[in-house]
Formats: sequence, C-alpha cells, structure tokens
Amino acid sequence: MSTHDPDRPPTEGGSLADPHSATPDQLDTGTHDTSRAEVAAQQADHRGGVVRGSDAARAGAPTQPKNGLDRFFGISSSGSTVPIELRAGLTTFLTMSYIIFVNPNVLGNAIDVGPTTFVQLLSVTCIAAMFGSLVMGLIARYPFAQAPGMGLNAFFAFTVVLGMGVAWQTALGAVFISGVLFVVLSVLGVRKAIVQGIPMGLKLAITAGIGSFLALLGLRSAGIVVANEATLVGLGDLGAPSAWLAVIGLIFTAVLLQLRVKGAILWGILVTSLLAIVTRAEVYTGADGSPAAFGGFTDGIVGAPVWPSDLVGQMDIVGALGLGLLSVVFTFFFVDFFDATGTLTGLAQRSGYLDEKGDMPRAKTVFSMDGLACMFGAAMGTSTTTAYVESASGIEEGGRTGLTATVTGLLFGLSLFLWPLAGVVPGAATAPALVLVGALMMDGIRHIEWDQVAEGVPAFLTIMVMPLTFSIANGVSMGIISYCAIKALTGKAKEVHWILYIVAALLLARYVWLGE
Repeated sequence: MSTHDPDRPPTEGGSLADPHSATPDQLDTGTHDTSRAEVAAQQADHRGGVVRGSDAARAGAPTQPKNGLDRFFGISSSGSTVPIELRAGLTTFLTMSYIIFVNPNVLGNAIDVGPTTFVQLLSVTCIAAMFGSLVMGLIARYPFAQAPGMGLNAFFAFTVVLGMGVAWQTALGAVFISGVLFVVLSVLGVRKAIVQGIPMGLKLAITAGIGSFLALLGLRSAGIVVANEATLVGLGDLGAPSAWLAVIGLIFTAVLLQLRVKGAILWGILVTSLLAIVTRAEVYTGADGSPAAFGGFTDGIVGAPVWPSDLVGQMDIVGALGLGLLSVVFTFFFVDFFDATGTLTGLAQRSGYLDEKGDMPRAKTVFSMDGLACMFGAAMGTSTTTAYVESASGIEEGGRTGLTATVTGLLFGLSLFLWPLAGVVPGAATAPALVLVGALMMDGIRHIEWDQVAEGVPAFLTIMVMPLTFSIANGVSMGIISYCAIKALTGKAKEVHWILYIVAALLLARYVWLGE
C-alpha cells in the first residue's frame, strides 16, 4: 500500500525516486563545491519541472486550495498553478498531435469502409485520445495523456490484418479482450504488485530508457538519424529542411531552458513551426505524400467531423477468442502491458509521484484507466489506446496534476473540428522537444549503483534495448530478466521480490515460444 498522501506535494517524503526530492544529506555532492544550502535551493527550484513550479511554491508559500478546481486536482499542493497546468497540457498535445494524421494513415492500410475511411479513422483517433486522456486526468488525476499507440497500430495493420489475413473487426476484438485483461489485472492489484517488485535502480533506468527512446523518436522525425543498410542507422542529410529546422529549434529551445524561460518547450515548438512557415521549408506532407511547404488553410481552419459510424461497435470478440487467435490476443496484451506499465512508471518517477518506497499512489486506478482506454478505443474502431511517452514534455513544462491530461484530452476533442489547424505543427518542430525532454529524463541514472554489476548491467540493458529495438516493452523485459538471472546466480536470490521471478519466467516463455 502506498504511503503517499495525494494531497501533499508529490515530491515530498521521497527517497531517491526523484533525486530532487532528496535531502541535502542524501545527495552525493562529491567532487562539487555546492553547499548544502545551494543543493536545497536547487532541489526546490526543480520541483515544478523545467518551469520548476510557481514562484509561490518555490518561496514556501501556503498551498491551501484556492478554489474547487484547485482542490479537485490538488494543484497548489503539487507545487503547480493553473497556468502551468494549462501550458503543460497544450505542450503535451502539440508533441503528440501527429497521431491525428499518422494513425489513420497506418490503419487505413488494413481498414477500408469506403471514401470516408480516412476521415472516420481521424475522428475515432481524436475521440479515443480525448477519452483516454480525460479518464486519466479526471479519474486517476495524473498528467499522463493517452492515444492510439504507435507500433501497436502497425502490428494491427501489417502483421495481424494484412500479414495473417485476420479480419480487421476480429483484430479489434483482440484489442478489446486485451483491454479487459488490463482492467482485471489492475483491479486485482497485479500490475501494482509488479511495479512495487521492480527495484529502484531499474525504475530509474526505465525513466532514462524512455528518455533515450524519446530522443531517438525526435532525431528520427527530424531526419537526423536515418536507416542505413550497412550500419543499421546513420546520419541523415543535415542540409535537408527538416534537419536544419530541427537543429535550430533544438538550440533555441535549449537556450530558453537554460535561461529558465517559462513555457520554454512550448515556445520552442511554436517558434520552430512559425520558422517553417515563413521560410517555406518543405517539412509538411503534400497532397501526393511528398514533402511540401505549408500550403495554408485552403479550406479554412474548421473541418466538420464525421462520426465513425462504419467503425463503432464493429469489433468481433467471439472471433478473437478463437483458438488460432489467442497468440494474437496475448501479443497485444503482452506488448501493451509492459509498454504502458513501463511508460507510466517512468513518467510517475519523472513527475515525482513515486513515494519513498518507489510506489505509485492510486496505482490501481491509473492502470485501470489505461485498460479502460484500450477497451473504449477498440469499441470505437481503433487499435490499442495507451499512455504516451510524449506526456513527458508536459511534465517537463511543470504539469503535475490531472488538469494537464484533461487539457490535452479537451484539445483532442477540439481537434474534431479544428483538425486542419493541428497540421500547422510539423514533425521537425516537435522533434527538438522530444530530444531535450529525453536528455532531461537521463538525470536519475547518477543514482544507479553502477559499481554493482547486478544493478548496473540490467539498468544498462533497459536503457539501451528500448531505443535499439524501438520498444519500451523489450527494454523493461530485458532489464527484469537479466536482473533476476544475475541475482539468482550470484547467491542473492532473496534480494529479488518473488513476483519478479514469475514475471521473468513469463517473459522468457513469451520470447521463446512467440518470438518478437
């Protein structure tokens, strides 16, 4: 049971789950000349994220709720303010708004309901993201946004439907069943127990691994890191519009962060987008799918939404329960279980919500909302809806409560009508934010016991495997398996929580019998 009081600042009472929540005595100032007073000041200055919270919170002002909204979300007690939460919600939305257009493009390869296929898929993407983010914000009260997940949508379209020949309605049924399993295991406390069993070193590594994964996403989106047949990855063309625009945006945003400008990440995204428009940089997608300059709002900024009548309720649960598709159901379940669990744990650690034992408050509720969003998305007609690592951008802007996710959800709802406006922000403008947020998420690794091989190697594998296999789930899996194996083979088996051995065994079985 968590000992965290949700009505107090999330970073209070913590151990090194968030290094900035430690007391000056707990920090190793080692080779630095920083005094304890300076360390304490730095900690207080960091608690609100990159914006570091409100001036009042930093000054130790009273944190009594100012109104009903403040009381419901615990904004003041979290060291935040309504403006910070609103800005964080907008930042999160901007960094993940690409899914509005990308998800329909991916799923459109497998789902065909006629001439309105794309716009129906676009609508259901916005609806699923709105619902998932709202339940996470209003019920779980965490700043974690949700939307149809990348990777899982590709698995749905290309592997299950096109590769295996499974009807898309049946594939949706498999997604729905996996969501039901998420909720059941969450209510029973299994997901919470697994998170509690993961040692602090691995939790810090998961956060850092997500950071490296985010950075890769950003560099890839900017065209700075590209595929290379000889070396797997290579350096892209830095003279290409997306690359130089992203580099300028990265430097500009980094300068704002260093100067502690409020809303630095958001300003970076907006200014980089404006630069793309003004310079006519070909970083947008043209009508024929090729790179193009911003074409303006030829049809206005308001687009009438289309209700996804051909997608809603089309899932075939009975067909998905067929013996031949159980492996598909299990794969959907496995990948999202560890992907979402790792993402939520890493985001909670970064936002300072892990208590002194490394536990997440209201964990059952958080994980249940993840499963509920998955079920709802499948019922509406889209692949697995899950927590987004891009939520870290809002957290770094200072978002600490459910108001951040609520704002993100409302913006996805608004996108049903203003989706042409969302196209103003190119991938080259959000790429710098992902890279910088990734860098900021690496700071916790200094508290990993690198001199202990049993702690350092699993942490290293967790951090490296995530970006190199393009999967958070694989990184978490490799970390858990190696941690259990090394501990057991070096006479330290009792130091590992028993549930982690069960998880490691299931993970091994999954890789051996089901492969990737």
